[in-house]
Amino acid sequence: MVDTSRGDAPAPPAEEPRGCLFALSQPPLMIFLTVVGCLLLMAALHDLFLL
Repeated sequence: MVDTSRGDAPAPPAEEPRGCLFALSQPPLMIFLTVVGCLLLMAALHDLFLL
């Protein structure tokens, strides 16, 4: 049987994988989501009070 084990332990990853919370912490994305949210809010208020 062939020995396929390595002598050294595998090196830990340099950085942890970044998830959704890291993406939401980026300023351009938050500005975009704020603008879209404000437009949806203005459209909803327009429908409720002016139509």
